[in-house]
Amino acid sequence: MIEETLEPQEEENELFENYRIEVDKGQSLLRIDKFLMDRLEQTSRNKIQQAAKADCIKVNDKPVKPNYKVKPGDIVQIFLPTAPREIEIIPQDIPLNIVYEDEDLIVVNKQPEMVVHPGYGNYTGTLLNALTFHFQDQKDKEGNLVRPLMVHRIDKNTTGLLLIAKNEVSQTILAKQFYDHSVQRTYNALVWGDFDQMEGTIEGNIGRSLKDRKIMQVFPDGEYGKTAITHWKVLFRFGYITLIQCRLETGRTHQIRAHMKYMGHPLFNDETYGGDQIIKGTTYSKYKQFVQNCFKLLPRQALHATTLGFIHPITKEDLFFESNLPEDMQNVIEKWEHYINYNRPQEEETDTETINQSKHEVSNLK
Repeated sequence: MIEETLEPQEEENELFENYRIEVDKGQSLLRIDKFLMDRLEQTSRNKIQQAAKADCIKVNDKPVKPNYKVKPGDIVQIFLPTAPREIEIIPQDIPLNIVYEDEDLIVVNKQPEMVVHPGYGNYTGTLLNALTFHFQDQKDKEGNLVRPLMVHRIDKNTTGLLLIAKNEVSQTILAKQFYDHSVQRTYNALVWGDFDQMEGTIEGNIGRSLKDRKIMQVFPDGEYGKTAITHWKVLFRFGYITLIQCRLETGRTHQIRAHMKYMGHPLFNDETYGGDQIIKGTTYSKYKQFVQNCFKLLPRQALHATTLGFIHPITKEDLFFESNLPEDMQNVIEKWEHYINYNRPQEEETDTETINQSKHEVSNLK
């Protein structure tokens, strides 16, 4: 009997498959790598052996080697990175903002308007096209050409830190860290409105909308979708918008965007979730023009992957990286700082002391 848990994600998200197999009573002794090859037809022996090398094959909750012989009643678990799509990735000389690189992995600071993986309508100009070009003269320890192997991804119009493996062992171990929720990830987002509290947690299942499959919806009763948990904290208040930090406990598609929409605080200029409309503010034409100008400066959802922490798959060293806010978000923040200082009536809710403190602290993010 095979109980399969398959969790491919699309946004800031893990790409993995997790299988649980209960060995039949009539099963004769058999090497576990051959046993798994017989049951997972689309998986190569090399990939199974790589999973064992990464301690991602367990029998009765204990890691085993490829030569372990299964016996009746064993509970076998195997964790595998999702197989890449069968698509030719054309090397392209596209500038990359490389934060860190060694022979096992690379961390990049993804720019806006860049799709991560080639697909329908985006066969060129993607991050993987750029990485394939960057890796074209590199070889791994076994003499094979290095190719980019995804362990998570972020949306086209989300900026910030992204981790990519350079060999299958590293990919498997890193993907397992995402699966175990041991990777440290925080995002900064500009959202509409103000908050009554300084911090909080959103728990609500997320799944595809029953009315529009292109967007995600929160199902608070848990009758649909998958568990999703986002911890948020107010960083700076700008009256009608707020800069917040979000820490992900899970990695569902559009998790931050869907959760914030559900709370009544859609991301600033998030067209998919209604943030491209004026949600808060005055009816004055001057204010409307100001917001439209901000939309032009930041023509995407205001979301940035700010920090990324994980254990190196080979050296076991703790690694932690930070990324400053991108220029478009900085520019909009500066616009709002100017607006609340010079344009907002005195009786509105943000006091001068809070504004000045925010200006000083925001400058430290840049």
